[in-house]
Formats: sequence, structure tokens, C-alpha cells
Amino acid sequence: MIEIKGLTKRFGKKPVVEDVSVTIEPGTITSFIGPNGAGKSTLLSMVSRLLEADTGEVLLDQNNVKKWKSSEFAKRVSILKQANFINVRLSVRELVAFGRYPYSKGRLTAEDEKFVDQAIEYMNLTEMQDKFLDELSGGQKQRAFIAMVIAQDTDYVLLDEPLNNLDMKHSVQIMKILRKLVDELGKTVIIVLHDINFASVYSDRIVALKNGKLVKNGLTNEIINSDALRDIYDMDIPIQEQNGCRICVYFNSHM
Repeated sequence: MIEIKGLTKRFGKKPVVEDVSVTIEPGTITSFIGPNGAGKSTLLSMVSRLLEADTGEVLLDQNNVKKWKSSEFAKRVSILKQANFINVRLSVRELVAFGRYPYSKGRLTAEDEKFVDQAIEYMNLTEMQDKFLDELSGGQKQRAFIAMVIAQDTDYVLLDEPLNNLDMKHSVQIMKILRKLVDELGKTVIIVLHDINFASVYSDRIVALKNGKLVKNGLTNEIINSDALRDIYDMDIPIQEQNGCRICVYFNSHM
């Protein structure tokens, strides 16, 4: 279990995240939603130790994440940031193999290779595993980075806007794969999403931030309703039911 307790982060004098407390339930997809500048990515970065909080703490299995050895933490928590720039020429397979580094320290065993194969297959990259990253489209590259995170085989998978650069087909494919990771492999996924409909259809729980503060936190159906969404986005958002899913029709809504 991950417990976020009273996290605050300031850049200069401005709090970007302010006194946020939330518990991430194991075996779920939890989506962080909210307007631009709400603090979603900053919060995710503090959970993953990429950024140090000014106050508050993050507990992983009741131990402060600061106290975990990096090598052990990397076997429990993986993170995919928004901007993934690599300045060396790597093939898809070489990139995915990086996910095994916490275990192999660069010397891949047969067991490591098995995880690499599975991750590549999971992301439908088998046919392009020998291609170089600079030969891929933005969407293919994104899938390769997600495969690297899957190969890391952590209990917790943290993704910061992984649907950036992806068309509709690949966005749906990624969300279905994340759902499978939770439902079939028992992973816990925390994801920053811009599109509330992806959050609505695929999440178990939603954490909504606004101006750095936690404004809503609960089961998806508790948050995907017009009253809650008005509090988060300052918009009237009609909702339609489709195949048991709540779809937010925000394209033509009243401000």
C-alpha cells in the first residue's frame, strides 16, 4: 500500500501541491485528474522519489520511501515520466531490457530475457523489437517505454500522461493493457490523465486535484458525476451512460 500524508511542494513561494493526503489501494488503477497546473505530475514525482517533498511523507508498506535503498525501491515502484529523451541509439529490445537493470545490473540472465520477451509481446512490439527508437513513430516509441516499465516487474506502476503522442487506437490499447496488468497480474497502477473519459472508463478510483489541493478522492462513479466535475473543472459537464460506462460530453458544455 502507498500512503501519501500531508505532501506539500513549493516552487519559490507558490505551493504547487498543498497538504495532500491520499491512500492508494493495492490492485487498482487510480487516476490523477484535474486542470492544467493542478499539481498532478508533481504529486506523482514525489511518490516516485523523483522530487523531494517540502513537508509530509510517502509510505510504501508503512516505511517512508526515503528510507528504501534505491535498488530495492526500483524493484517495487517504476515510473514513466512525460518527457523521455534518450541520447543514445538504442533498439526497442535494448530499451525494454533497461527495465531489468534493478535485477541484472546490466548482465541479463535467461530469467531477465523472459521478462523482456513478455513485455515486448504484451505491448505488441515483437515485430519491431530490433528497430531503433529513432525509426519509430511517437506512439510506437511510447509503447516501447511502457514495455520497459512492464519488464521492470514492479508492484506499483506510475505513469505520467502516458497517452501523450498517441492516437485514439493506441490510447485505448495502452489503457486496456494497464487494465490487464491490474486484473491479471495484480499490479497497482497510478496514472496522470488529461482525458476524463479514459479515467472514467478504465479507473477504479480517481484522485482530483485543483490549484495544488485535493478536491475529490473516491471510487470512479462517485467522481464522474456533474456536481463533482463542476467542482474540479468549473464547467457544467453532461454525462451519458454507454455500455455501463459514464462518458463526459464536455466538447460543447457551458462554462
